[in-house]
Amino acid sequence: MHVLAYELRRLRGLRSTWVLLAAVLLGDAVLAAVLASRTPDGPLGAAAGVRLLTAALPLVPLPFAALGAGVLGALSYGHEVRYPGLPASHVSYPRRVRLLLAKLLVIGPVAALLALATLLLDTVVVHVALPDGVAVAAWADPAALSGRVAEALNGAGLSGLSDLPGVFAPLGLVAGQGVPAALLAFVLLTVAAGWTGLLTASLTRSAGAGALLLCALPALLESGVALLLRHTGRPWPIRAAELLPFQPGIESAYAWVYGGAHGAVAGSVALTDPALLAAVVAPAVLLLLVVLLVQARRRAL
Repeated sequence: MHVLAYELRRLRGLRSTWVLLAAVLLGDAVLAAVLASRTPDGPLGAAAGVRLLTAALPLVPLPFAALGAGVLGALSYGHEVRYPGLPASHVSYPRRVRLLLAKLLVIGPVAALLALATLLLDTVVVHVALPDGVAVAAWADPAALSGRVAEALNGAGLSGLSDLPGVFAPLGLVAGQGVPAALLAFVLLTVAAGWTGLLTASLTRSAGAGALLLCALPALLESGVALLLRHTGRPWPIRAAELLPFQPGIESAYAWVYGGAHGAVAGSVALTDPALLAAVVAPAVLLLLVVLLVQARRRAL
């Protein structure tokens, strides 16, 4: 508990923490507004809406909020290396592991709150910035609503979101089929990015190098997952192809592993498929084990 309180005070007391969080919120909102303003006229599909709400660009390895969380995690460790706050007697291996776990426990909730804050802000910004010719399907068509949202509306005696006052129109962006699950995946992705930035910075003892490694991992991970799924005979899930951030990485993975476009081979495998979960979790566990082994060979954090 002392180490956790120490890490909370340290993260809260750094000016760079608040500057970075403010920059992420502002930059994410501006990016979402620009992307929304360029949306072509017509119905807005669930996948396109998710990309707007998460401010995801095709050529950027991670959504803006996930990048910010990763940089925050990297800075958390990098600042510890540059300005050590623990006395020499507190750098034994067990104490270093406890400090690393405390950092993970602090960065995780902060990253989740950052993701939720960006989603709330982007929902309002996208609603305002969308051209008049763009129609949000979930607002106008009850059949486009998520199952649980439709059940909740039916329980309240409403046939669809359009029965609500106009002030609730932004809800149409987050209530479409598959959108709540996609946004939950975005929050988890942001948390994972924060943890990954922290762990990669611990390997390199540099915040900058840790952030660069974080940017390089999505393409490698997605290609590796595609290869593992190919060996198990399972196609890439369509929903996973929509949720994963590095779309060029998905295209390259299918061109390399399957020899074709991902649209031609994507299947209906569930996101909870054991092979998919194992392929995604294994690299994270491996990274954590490598960090613990490297820490065991060091005499300082």
